[in-house]
Amino acid sequence: SMVADVVAKERGVICGTFVVDRLIETHYPSCSVEWRVSEGSIVEVGEDVLRISGNGIEMLRSERVLLNILGRLSGISTNSSIWAAEAGSMGVACTRKVDWGLLDKWAVHVGGGLTHRLSREDALMIKDSEVLSSRVGSETEDEALARLVLEIDMGADSSFTVVEVRSIEQALTVAEVWERAQTERAGSERVVVLLDNMGPESSSIVSSRLEEEGLRDWCVLEGSGGISLEEVKEWSTCGVDLISTSSINRGVLPLDLSMRFRGV
Repeated sequence: SMVADVVAKERGVICGTFVVDRLIETHYPSCSVEWRVSEGSIVEVGEDVLRISGNGIEMLRSERVLLNILGRLSGISTNSSIWAAEAGSMGVACTRKVDWGLLDKWAVHVGGGLTHRLSREDALMIKDSEVLSSRVGSETEDEALARLVLEIDMGADSSFTVVEVRSIEQALTVAEVWERAQTERAGSERVVVLLDNMGPESSSIVSSRLEEEGLRDWCVLEGSGGISLEEVKEWSTCGVDLISTSSINRGVLPLDLSMRFRGV
């Protein structure tokens, strides 16, 4: 029988406790885990995260898998907490570009970020590629966009609809059509207007123009596309409700943890 402690070698947010519990229970049944921290706890350098005890050979086998899972998810949570702190009252969400599916989304959530749609089924989304491919006859892109928004089944989909736009005009078109359709059905849901690759400056103009037209309250404005951590402060003052980026969860360094074995 052996005992080992998992220790944090850097400051961070711990995530993945239930995944580790499941791992040990399923694959290393001779071992048991005592947690020194809970999900979402901030750990400092040198702090104990958990103690594992059991059969020495099984513990040695579990070491790399356990540290990989806990390190990776905690790395994402830690990064998410840094983005969330920069964003202040503005939301910051991951996208659907996730390598470990719902586990990555959970890690973003634990760090204070937003998860966005968990799958395609969560929300109707009208992407710019669909707008281009659905043009009828001599319709312009903006006309096709307006028609697609008008065709939305408000009863089924208005609680969460995302429409991707690439210009200030398109954003205003979507808001106008949405407001008209909602007013007709006496609905009050808002549409998510995804400002694709428009940058903080144009996004700021969108927000102001919508205010002027009395349409801002009908929209959730989401900035997206190539956003870096350095730009978050600028985004947080441009009038959008949230930004979304895969940088919050992709290519993130794992939290540095080590397992120290001790004889019993």
